[in-house]
Formats: sequence, C-alpha cells, structure tokens
Amino acid sequence: RNYVRLFEDDAFWAALRNNFYFVAVVTPLQSALALLLALLVNQKLAGARIFRTVYFMPVATTMAVVAVIWSLLYAPDQGVINRFVDLVSFGMIGPQDWLRDPKLVMPAVMLLSVWQGVGFQMLVFLAGLQSIPLDLYEAAKLDGATVKQQFLYITLPMLKNTTIFVLITTTIYAFQLYTQAQIIASSGASAPIDSFRTMVMLMVHEGFRNGKIGYASAISVVFFAIVLGFSLLQRFLLKEERVVQ
Repeated sequence: RNYVRLFEDDAFWAALRNNFYFVAVVTPLQSALALLLALLVNQKLAGARIFRTVYFMPVATTMAVVAVIWSLLYAPDQGVINRFVDLVSFGMIGPQDWLRDPKLVMPAVMLLSVWQGVGFQMLVFLAGLQSIPLDLYEAAKLDGATVKQQFLYITLPMLKNTTIFVLITTTIYAFQLYTQAQIIASSGASAPIDSFRTMVMLMVHEGFRNGKIGYASAISVVFFAIVLGFSLLQRFLLKEERVVQ
C-alpha cells in the first residue's frame, strides 16, 4: 500500500523531479568547473598552493554553516548576490527574491552547492593530471601539437577514468541533497515547498515529522535503488575501461 501511495503522490514526483533537475545541472557544471580549476592550479606558477587551499576551503566548511551564510547573501535588499547582479548588469536587472521565487530557489541552492563542493572534485582531477606522464606532452610539442590539441588528445583521454569517477560520485552526492535545501527552507524561504523539496527532505518529513515510518521507508527504498543504479553504472564503466586498456 505504501508503494502504491508513493507512486500516486504528487509530492513524491515533485521531489524526484527536483532531484533530477539538480543532478542534471550541478553534475556537469561542477565537474567542468573542477577540471578548469585543476588545470589552473596544476600550472607551475607562484602561489599555486595558496590557490589550491583557497579553492578547497569551502569543502572543509560544514554545509550547515555554508547554507546559513548563503541564505544571508541571497537577501533581497542588502544581499551581496543582488548587489553583484546589479553591478555586472549595470542596473538592468533589479533585486531578485531568490528564496521566495519558485523559479529561482532551486538555482540558488545549485549555486551554493557548486561553490561548496567544487574543491573536492578539483583535487581528484588534480591527482589525475599529475599522474599523466610528462613525456607525452614533450613528444606532442616536438610533433608541433598546440595546447588545445594536447588537451583534447592527451589530457582528456588520460583523465577518462578520473572523469567517470567524478561524474558518478558527484551524481550520487547530488541525489543526497538535503542540508542546504532544508536550512534555506528553515531560514524563511517562502517559495512553494514543492519547488525545491528533495527526496531526502520528503523522507525525513514523512518519517520524523508525520510519523509515517512505513511510507518514509518506501521512499528510502526507491532512493536506494536509484543510487545503487548509478553505483553499478560506475563499476561497469570502470571495468570496461580497464578491459580496453
């Protein structure tokens, strides 16, 4: 009965849709940004270690603290985000009510999530970059390969396993979205809850607030099946890559 009710519940489908929306945007965006940062800090430049530390600092900060700070940054009147948008748009875009507009609340959660988590993926990509033999780049230079060609035909192929790992783990973490959305909801966000509620939020609400343990357990089983599917996909892809090599 719980499973039948689950698949007939509009709140469940809204939460599942929000999860997939979050994953579809955050996973490629955060992974691409992490690769870009890894390429930058991998250069032999003065202060590269300082930048590595700065980029990784948000990862070491508790998500609850990050969410509270960003909820203040999103303030419609004196928030830094609105002032920045006003500055870069030369006043053409007015203040946005990020946490009350149903169209903006999920992008707001995405932005803070990418900022907080990109440092971890950056370190993974950095480890992959530093494992690539320098002889390959030296040989490519002797053959007249440009920087773009070296990136396309050496860096990206050599980072294939690392990229698969980053994409799958980022996807799994993205499906577990809870803390930042819950804190923003508790900080006064008046947007409709279905515009940013996730499966984990729905699970906690039904199980601990409404006391419907059986129904929450059904949600958790579906959630587990989704995460397990992505984990098996990662194992299959990495296994196929090892066979090819």
